[in-house]
Amino acid sequence: MRLFVNRAVEQEAMDRLLTERQPVAHVLVLTGTAGVGKTSLALHWAHAVREHFKDGQLYANLRGYDPQEPVAAAQVLERFLRALGVPAAAIPTDPEAMASTYRSLVAGRRMLIVLDNASSAAQVRPLLPGGPGCLVVVTSRHRLSGLGVREGARHLTLEILAEHDAVELLRAVTADYRNGDDPEELAQLARLCARLPLALRIAAERAAGRPRMLLNDLIQDLRDESSLWDALSSEDEEESEAVRSVFAWSYRALPGDAARLFRMLGLHPTGEFSTAAAAALVAGRDRPTRRLLDGLVAAHMVEQIGSNRYRFHDLLRAYAVDQARHEQEPEESDRAVRRVLAWYLHAADEAQAVAAPHEPRVPLAPLDPDVEPVAFSDEVAAMQWFETERENLTAATRTAAALGLDEHAWQLAIVLRAVHMQRNTFQDWFATSRLGLEAARRCDDRRAQAELHESLGMAFTQSSRFDQAGEQYEAALAIRGELEDPAGEALTLNGLGLLRLRQHRLPGAQDAFERARALFQGLGDAYWEPRMAVNLAQVQAELGRLAEAERLVRAGLESFRESGDRRAEGNAMRVLSVIQLEDGRTGEALESAQGAVDTAVDLDSAVAEGYWLTQLGHAQCAAGRSAGALASYQRAAVLQRSLGDRSREALAWDGAGRAYLALDRAQEAAEFHRRAVAVHRELGDRWQWAVALCHLAEAAEAMDEAADAVREHRREALALLDDFTDPGALRLRDRLTNDLGEDV
Repeated sequence: MRLFVNRAVEQEAMDRLLTERQPVAHVLVLTGTAGVGKTSLALHWAHAVREHFKDGQLYANLRGYDPQEPVAAAQVLERFLRALGVPAAAIPTDPEAMASTYRSLVAGRRMLIVLDNASSAAQVRPLLPGGPGCLVVVTSRHRLSGLGVREGARHLTLEILAEHDAVELLRAVTADYRNGDDPEELAQLARLCARLPLALRIAAERAAGRPRMLLNDLIQDLRDESSLWDALSSEDEEESEAVRSVFAWSYRALPGDAARLFRMLGLHPTGEFSTAAAAALVAGRDRPTRRLLDGLVAAHMVEQIGSNRYRFHDLLRAYAVDQARHEQEPEESDRAVRRVLAWYLHAADEAQAVAAPHEPRVPLAPLDPDVEPVAFSDEVAAMQWFETERENLTAATRTAAALGLDEHAWQLAIVLRAVHMQRNTFQDWFATSRLGLEAARRCDDRRAQAELHESLGMAFTQSSRFDQAGEQYEAALAIRGELEDPAGEALTLNGLGLLRLRQHRLPGAQDAFERARALFQGLGDAYWEPRMAVNLAQVQAELGRLAEAERLVRAGLESFRESGDRRAEGNAMRVLSVIQLEDGRTGEALESAQGAVDTAVDLDSAVAEGYWLTQLGHAQCAAGRSAGALASYQRAAVLQRSLGDRSREALAWDGAGRAYLALDRAQEAAEFHRRAVAVHRELGDRWQWAVALCHLAEAAEAMDEAADAVREHRREALALLDDFTDPGALRLRDRLTNDLGEDV
């Protein structure tokens, strides 16, 4: 259908921006009363000019006028960064750092960015590019004058349609269904709709659906309806009353079951929903609910945006909320909200069961028998569902907490952890875990509190915020001990041990893994106990206790081979290679590492291959196969970059530097070591930072770099090693001290 807007406005105010040049991003703010067609114009124009923006387009609905809170800038930034190709683990968790990364990525690009339904200038500012080349189109009901003062934004106010355009829109919708309507009556209908596109389309659809009814009778119905409603709260009282009247007119014409569904949809946590979620609200089945949704789409009461996926205009959603408040008993609305929250909870639990079957499950109350459960055919389907519903899942957790449905809130947060830990969706992970923890405290559910402290510990660990991670794990451990929960305590200890291992805090890692292993042995847990043995073997190897380390890892290997657990077997082979290399058995280390990498390739696991290739590179370097080592490190770095693991990517860079030095290419070696140093410094990883500085000093020395610069690298490394007391750290300190001589 044609977009009914003022062509002169579109040409004069918007197309001119394509050719103008200025030192910062262009910002155009489209303002106008609700229902005037700001979003339609922005999207229509974006589609028409897409060839002018060779680097692509970004779109976000900021939901500034939804019944719930507007979308936070951090949430939009996370989605934009993902759309721009940033892996999940590489997305910063701090909103300012996210904004800085976003601006760096769009710098020098020619992109169109549409920010729809903004409520304030403050909501928009973090999403604005910092340099020229991009055009940002913002839609809002308010002028957002602050953007004009600080960002030099242009403002374009969209007026209501001229009467002849409004009549033309009515004719365009009804032409195939009605003939001979009086032009003056069409003009009356347009005036009753305040010439607003949203109201006009709804009214036209009503007229098209009743081709044998006189238009004058339809107009009289609308006049009668309009007398029942007070004005909506907006800038223009007459226009708001017209919109409300048209909504009511169309709503009253709906069959009873469709009207009930419309009201119930207003109770959904967001304005976008699936057929299955809609069915849960009304305790119906998917197929009949889909037929009702088709009717609402035909009446322009909801919009279909994909297969089995729909959304509300924010005004229609507000109207649906209002109708639910006035026409339903509070108990009925409460039951509907509980049903849809329970549906999301059970669907997320099913996704966890498929995608992370060994993660602890939360006992759930049975789903309402009138609600269809969700089933996933495989892990791919489960993860696709999670990604599609991620915003709704976070909103469902927030809604549950806001309504005092605290058990729903903390259960959702725990269930979602298993998926967040695989996707590193940090903004949603932190938000749901914190909401869940507060809800668990209100319920005084100590077990749930422990689970959510552990969830936050994982999130902080995986986002390289190690101090906060330790605090959360310690809080979880205290509660586990209080509850005498040995299985939960063992899992938390494993998380704490992995954190300490990443920090190279070996005594702490050893203590955590030994305690976890003893608990799993006491529980007779054949899945987790051998994993603890292998984790402990890595610690013992780094402490120089090679015989004990090998005994532990071989016990784990035997268990994994008996159970056919190839992923765990591959990791054990990697650890065995570490032990063999430290023991001077280079050939065996090379064979074990190659076996681990081959296993990862067989499993098609980029995570495992990227990590285990680095150990293969170490073994190849020790065997004098420097060219092969370089290839392994480079492949590892590429994989880690795609996975977004910056710490492990830096480890691969550092290994590549060692290989380049062995190939007498010191300048390239130094460059890779500098990259590794920069990342480890940024992440606050003192051990790897110090190790990379030592390697940088060796490469700089081989390049005949200034002696003062070499000494400075070594002094910095020595200072970083002050509080490490394990044998490897002591040896490294001794070596640095000897290299520095009297300079220490």
